[in-house]
Amino acid sequence: MNALNANHAMPEFGAIIIGDEILSGKRADKHLPKVIELLSERGLTLSWADYVGDSPERISATLKRAFATPQVVFSFGGIGATPDDHTRQCAGKALGLDLELHPEAEILIRERMQDTAREQGTVYEPDRPDNIHRLNMGVFPSGAGIITNPYNKIPGFTCSLADGGTVHFVPGFPVMAWPMVAQVLDAQYAQWFQTEKRIEKSVILFGSMEAMLTPLMEAIEAQHPQIKVFSLPSVDHPQWGRHIELGVKGPPEKVDNAFQDLKSGLEPFQLQFGPELVR
Repeated sequence: MNALNANHAMPEFGAIIIGDEILSGKRADKHLPKVIELLSERGLTLSWADYVGDSPERISATLKRAFATPQVVFSFGGIGATPDDHTRQCAGKALGLDLELHPEAEILIRERMQDTAREQGTVYEPDRPDNIHRLNMGVFPSGAGIITNPYNKIPGFTCSLADGGTVHFVPGFPVMAWPMVAQVLDAQYAQWFQTEKRIEKSVILFGSMEAMLTPLMEAIEAQHPQIKVFSLPSVDHPQWGRHIELGVKGPPEKVDNAFQDLKSGLEPFQLQFGPELVR
């Protein structure tokens, strides 16, 4: 199974974060802000994210939706070999594929076990029951690809559908997962990186409602095709209280004219203006 290729239009990017410990509050999720950061550094954006507990039925259903349409998804967690790790099995179920020990994964896992034995000053015993069990971490859906793990060699994996989505499965440990996500982005999706600079200009507005401003927002986007208009309402901002931040974002050479048109369009509303912001 191959990942999306350059002949496709730019895909949406999504994230699935798996684990009861996240939903119970035992651990705070760090993956969502990091994957947003990794995408943003490359001019890409995250379109959606799902949180799922350690329920095989829910994980399978979530993965099935991820594979249903052409998109790129990063799945964090649940790919180990303990009883509460279900992601590998659920990926197979979502795809309707059998699981098998990936030959490259077996080599990498055995290398890791040998490294560990050397570090501990013991003899590597390949047929010892616990070492045999560790090979389960390399049992993936048939046809999966490997994501190398620079931290400890235990790989993640990638599964794709020809007319559907691609899901990259990485561990739940940030020290492993984040370099693996960066590696996948740089190796497989560089053709979609947006390298041109983009800026935002906005103004703080008091005494308005978003619904009143919507026709103006639509008109600005129609007049300026490369510009996105955004509206960020707040009811309890520590500095400005109830307000709306209304602005435009896009290529620097396009933003100035669009922002001027936005401000001109606001004049008939006779609103109270706060500061203008540039990012």
